[in-house]
This record gives sequence, structure tokens and C-alpha cells, in this order.
Amino acid sequence: MTAMQSLRPEDIIAPDLDWWRGAVIYQIYPRSFQDSNADGIGDLAGIIARLEHVAGLGVDAIWISPFFRSPMLDFGYDVSDYCDVDPMFGTLADFDALIARAHELGIKVLIDLVISHSSNQHVWFQESQLSRSNAKSDWYVWADAKPDGSPPNNWLSIFGGPAWEWSGDRMQYYLHNFLKEQPDLNLHNADVQDALLDVARFWLERGVDGFRLDTINFYFHDKLLRDNPALPPEARNATIAPEVNPYNWQDHLYDKNQPENLAFLQRLRALMNAYPGTTAVGEVGDAQRGMEIQAQYTAGGDKVHMCYSFEFLSGTTPDAAKVAEVLTAYEATIGDGWACWAFSNHDVVRHATRWGLDDGAVRLFAALLLSLRGSVCIYQGEELGLTEADVAYADLQDPYGIRFWPKFKGRDGCRTPMPWTTDNHNGGFSQARPWLPVAVEHLPRAVGAQTGQADSMLDFYRRMIGYRQALAALIKGDLSDISAIDGVLRFQRSHEGQVLFCAFNMTDTAQRVAMPAGEWRQDRGAPFALAEQEGGVLTLLPYHAVFAAAENTQNAT
Repeated sequence: MTAMQSLRPEDIIAPDLDWWRGAVIYQIYPRSFQDSNADGIGDLAGIIARLEHVAGLGVDAIWISPFFRSPMLDFGYDVSDYCDVDPMFGTLADFDALIARAHELGIKVLIDLVISHSSNQHVWFQESQLSRSNAKSDWYVWADAKPDGSPPNNWLSIFGGPAWEWSGDRMQYYLHNFLKEQPDLNLHNADVQDALLDVARFWLERGVDGFRLDTINFYFHDKLLRDNPALPPEARNATIAPEVNPYNWQDHLYDKNQPENLAFLQRLRALMNAYPGTTAVGEVGDAQRGMEIQAQYTAGGDKVHMCYSFEFLSGTTPDAAKVAEVLTAYEATIGDGWACWAFSNHDVVRHATRWGLDDGAVRLFAALLLSLRGSVCIYQGEELGLTEADVAYADLQDPYGIRFWPKFKGRDGCRTPMPWTTDNHNGGFSQARPWLPVAVEHLPRAVGAQTGQADSMLDFYRRMIGYRQALAALIKGDLSDISAIDGVLRFQRSHEGQVLFCAFNMTDTAQRVAMPAGEWRQDRGAPFALAEQEGGVLTLLPYHAVFAAAENTQNAT
């Protein structure tokens, strides 16, 4: 009898279809990851060439920002063809090769699906704007002017100014929540929904493991086009450019966050259920009620799998009390839903700069992020401890920054190319002049400079991700006993008898921390030096964490 013949069904380990629950996802901004053809712009072949670095981190998946055909006015978030690769990034064959290589390395692939709006160069919009009676006339959000010729209501664009643009062809306004070249699709139209689900099906058939859903709460607008009410000044807590953008002066009750979205998300989930093991993470862009929307969109197991909102993407450095407040509110709100946490991404100032962190604090925050209940997104370069680059006005590419310079410098500073080596001024990213300059201060932090260095930031991230991956309590466990005392955040994670006490000294002075009642042992596998201990009291060094396992529990998966 052969070994294969001797296998019993119970010997075969079924794939974990819930792999996303607690997963670590690495975000790749393709323009800035690796250039393979010396045009100064990153591409899909470049991603393939650097996937071993990603695999070496121990992450579960990558999320690739848009690479679809686009005029690139918003760098791929203005899609002109949802089912093709823009030539600057390569071809569909390149994408297929990327999927194959990632899967060989055990990495899932999520792609950025931008379906709240398209480019005005998309054939759908080109037809829609021709007349009020053509087959796609209702595929975008069109509205008549007020009698005085002004826009239909007071809705504002995130990129500044009214959210309405006049079309002389139709003698109507169309809605754009972002650039005027990004008209909003009308998902109240069932044909539009069907077309967008066909897009999702196209990529699922190509082998993607899921989607990051851009601006998921913007899919529907209020059919009555009611004015948004004013937001009191004390309630203006937006993440991006609050100091210059009047968008933050409104309570966005009617231009997004509509109840009709739930039924569409159920349709999308039903489609994805036909491809077992796929997942979707939604971006909830709302400063006032993001956590509630996050819970609503992920509840019940019939909508999206997980969402992230902006609690930890703000400019205010979260101290222990603030983190405890957010986590307590999350636990009270999320129900059976699921969160995806992030400290940095392609839209915000890198958190090392945004929160004024030195390397010790960056390590501490990395440990915190990777200890939270939920899934985690890490933005490219975060594992190197990259700071925000200072991009000169002459080098700016981001239309948002160009519009509001100098009070708001845009998003280019977090999008500069990834530094791979220290031996040239382009950091190994490209042989040509990059689309954005490589930050000189990033070169000493290049992957090559940190690889093999036991005390490097890169080594710390690898060890902390590995520590998380070894403990079921950190991946899928419950979160309880949240507190903040003397600048130390404390909580417990537990799963199937495995209990872990976690404490994070978020101050620049040593703090004494009392262990919970019972028998605990410090976990020597954690990537921090063991804390000095006297009985049940620990002395926790500045910006250090401790992880302690309850005695008589299983400590590893």
C-alpha cells in the first residue's frame, strides 16, 4: 500500500477558509514598490521581483493599490477600464504571473476595487453624458440645476469645492465626491450593480483572494439629494487636511452612508461565497461614525468580512488612555463583525512622523498593532521605520496637495519609492529618475542595510509578526480586561484556553505594572527583553511591552 493510499480523510488538513480573520496584510503601492523596466514607475513585474521580501516578513496577504487602466489623475483611483492592466504597470499576463508567484510563496493577493466612482474617460461615462435618454444615462448621478443655475445641493468634494460639475452636453450636473474627473456611479441602478459585480467576478476568476474596497460607504447617495447639515466646529475631527478643507464642516448624512448599501454588500458577499476562501476589507471613510458603520457592514456574516475606519489614522498621537478608549468602544460596538487595523497607508502621513515617534516608540506601536483583536494592515516601508518624506512643491504629483499647498502638502510624502539598497541615490528602486524622488533620509533604512541586522527595525517586525503568527490568542482570540494606568495600556487575549496578558508602556519613563491575579510567566518568545520582576510586579522600560502567559495554558498554536 502506498503512502497516498494509507491516508485517511481525517489526516488531510482542510484549508482555513477564515484565514483572513486575524491575518497580517501588507499594502503595496505599485507605483513606488519596484520599477522593472527603467521608466521610473513601479510595476507588476517589480512586485514579483520583491515578493520574497514580503514573504520573509511572514505576512498572510498583500493588498495591491490600483493598477487598472487609468488617466492617472488620482494615480489609479480613477479607473477607465476595470478589467485590464494599465500599460505602465504591465499586462494581464504579468498579473497572472504575480498571482502564481505569490501563491507559490504562500501569500494571498487582494486587489483594490474602486467602484464608488470611475474615471470620466470610462466608456460608461462617455456614453452617459451624451444625453438623458441613452442606455447608460442613469449609470451616474445626474441632477438638474437649481433655478438660479447653482448646483443641486450643498454637497462638497473631498478634494475641495462643490461635489457637482456642470455638463453642457446634458445641461445637468453630475456628482463627484473626489476629483471632477471621478464621476460617482449610480448604484441605485441595478444594471450598474450587475456590471460592478461582473468586474469582481472577472478578477475572482483570475485567482485573486479578495478585495480591498475603496470608500465602501460612498457607494450610495440620498435619492432626494437633501442638503447635509452643518457640523459644529468642536465636532470636526477628520483625518485628512482638516485645517484647510471645508468638507470637514458638514455632517455627511446624505452624500454617503446610505442604508441601501447593505443590500448591495450582501450581493457582493453572495458572489464571493462562490469562491471559498476569498475575503473583502472595506475602507470606511467617515470621521463621525466610522466605528458604527464598520460594525454594521461586517455584522451577520453576510456582508463584507472586515472593515477599517480611521481611529488610528489621525494626527493625534494615541496615548494609553486613548487606545483603551478606542478598544473599549470597539468591543462594545463590533458585535460579531470584524475590524482591520492600520496605523499608516497611502493616504496619510506615515505614523512615525505623524505621531513624532523615535525608533523605540515605533517598535512599541508595531507590537501594539500586531496584538490587537482583528486583522492588520502594514504599509510598505513601515517595516523599515520609514518617516514621511519632505517632497518639494516642484516635485508634487498629488492633486490634493497641489490644491491645498502649503498648509496641506498632500499624500506624496508617504508615497515615495521604497528603498531597497544604499548604493545609489534611487535606493535600488529604479535605474531611471523615479516619479517621486527617493528620500535621502530613507536610504540608511533600506532593506539591504537592515537585512541580517539583529537590532534593526526590519528584524523587529519579522520577529513580532512571527510571534503573532505563533499564538492563536493573538490571531483570533478575544480581547478583555482593557485598562490604562500611568501611561501603560493593558489587556488580555484568549483563545481556547490560551490566555495572554499584554502590557505596553507608552511613556518615556519606566513604569511599574502589577500582573493580574493568578500565576503568569513572561513569554521568552516575545521580541522584547524580559521585564524586571518582583513577585507579581514588573518594571517596564520606556516604550517596552511585556507578554505573559497564564500558567497551565497552551502557549503556542
